Amino acid sequence: MKEYKIKINGNNYNVTIDEVEGNAAKVEVNGTPYNVEFEKPLSKPKTISVVSKPAAAPAAGPAPATKPAAAPAAAGGATVNSPLPGVVLEVKVKDGDKVTKGQVIMVLEAMKMENAIEAPCDGTVTIKAQKGDSVLEGAPLAVIA
Repeated sequence: MKEYKIKINGNNYNVTIDEVEGNAAKVEVNGTPYNVEFEKPLSKPKTISVVSKPAAAPAAGPAPATKPAAAPAAAGGATVNSPLPGVVLEVKVKDGDKVTKGQVIMVLEAMKMENAIEAPCDGTVTIKAQKGDSVLEGAPLAVIA
């Protein structure tokens, strides 16, 4: 179960995601339950990325920048997973482009902050998330082979 506090058009909402199966989720918004269907089934990452998180959120100040989680992919490449839930603001490369380790491949907005998603290795990129997509933590953003 994940809980979020979001603001839409100046209105505050408490959103709890209870259960996700395939392309359906059970959510609760300000105490009202809803069944939500996604356009495509959500795929869970095939590998688990361990990211250490602080025990308690700081009272003030910006959060530190995070590096993208990378998981091994076929042929010695890597799958670049979303380090946190957010919206893809910009995709800086195209399918088939050659990228180098550390090159920014896309920008993800999360909690009103822009996060640069970098290539974890050299290779040819295949984009999995497009501009405007909402992604969950661990969702595949790109594959580099």
